[in-house]
Amino acid sequence: MELESPAWLDACYVQKVLRKAENDESIEVSDISVRPATAKGDNYMSDMYRIAVEFSRGQGDQRNEEERSLILKLLPQDEFRERMLNETGFFAVELSMMSDTLPRISEILAKFSKTKLSARCLYVQYEKPTHVFLDDLAPAGFRMAVRQEGLDMDHCLLALRNLGLFHAGSVAFGEQDPTALARYKRGMLHKDNPAETSTAFNTCMKSLAEESAKWPELNPRIPEKLLKLSEYTYEKGCEAALVREDDFTVLNHGDFWVNNMMFRYDERQKPMDHIFVDFQISHRGSPAEDLLYFLGTSPSDDIRHQNREQLLREYHTSLASTMTKLKCKTEVPSFDALQELLRKRAFFEVIASSVVLPIVVLEKGNNVDISKISGADGKYDNPAYRGKAYRRIMSRILPLYDSMGLLDI
Repeated sequence: MELESPAWLDACYVQKVLRKAENDESIEVSDISVRPATAKGDNYMSDMYRIAVEFSRGQGDQRNEEERSLILKLLPQDEFRERMLNETGFFAVELSMMSDTLPRISEILAKFSKTKLSARCLYVQYEKPTHVFLDDLAPAGFRMAVRQEGLDMDHCLLALRNLGLFHAGSVAFGEQDPTALARYKRGMLHKDNPAETSTAFNTCMKSLAEESAKWPELNPRIPEKLLKLSEYTYEKGCEAALVREDDFTVLNHGDFWVNNMMFRYDERQKPMDHIFVDFQISHRGSPAEDLLYFLGTSPSDDIRHQNREQLLREYHTSLASTMTKLKCKTEVPSFDALQELLRKRAFFEVIASSVVLPIVVLEKGNNVDISKISGADGKYDNPAYRGKAYRRIMSRILPLYDSMGLLDI
């Protein structure tokens, strides 16, 4: 069933938003056209609409006609997702990030970088209906990469370069305002998240265990370990994400995978700009979280195996050079120290590849019902684990995880 446009979303409401965003009371909206902004199955934690707006504004004695495209992100109205997002506070996190924190970090970075972190936030409303209006990035040439293919080297290097920039900016921001990041303390893996979250992660690992038992190319001890691990998956994930006082910490994007970034391309279709989208799970923590989540979900399989160190060095160079330019007081971790951070939290990548990656590479036309994954009985038959691409990737990577001891309880 196609996403229905909210009844309150009309030309009058959009006019109010634009007048406030542009500080221009002369704006008059004549027409709007609303349609879903994402394909079914590509967005799980908000309802998104693309709004084509026709309007005019006064300039001297004349009125100029203009067109503009906006994105509306709305707190889901179905009972399950609305309750989950209210209990975790994730949707409120995005409103705070878009309206306050990201503009402030962007201002810090603007002293030496023209790179944009996110779309411009035009309007937020915390009370029901909870929503945020953003500028649409598509007219500027930004688009999503094809998630099923995995990102090639050019895409990966650009994404990790910008991740280093964002993380460094967050360090400088935290030094300027030590209390500013305190509100962002709960990520995807946190002991205070609703019980359904734990059920979902454990159920996913159980699905992987049961499906991988049918793969003759895999040593049978691995599915056996996965089945035992499925009872403790979320608990071990929370341990991997735990913030310790002596940690080097940044503001993590929190959901840094291929569908939460957009790229702009040159005439040869080589990516030249990258921008972040979806900041609902942003939180203070080790940069290892964003890095391991990205590595476990987004590069093509060959790049994941063959170019891991090069990708991490690109990130580290960006982080270190940006922190130096911003004159951060916090000591920049060495590359060896970064590698140690990743080693200590390596189970985070196991989580990413076992829970998120199957959805990333799921063939078009198939969808996953997250409300059923989180069901109390934990018996959802998840089609994502039967995908050929996922089997090919995991048959290669599970033995590596096993050799590192990551599948042991």
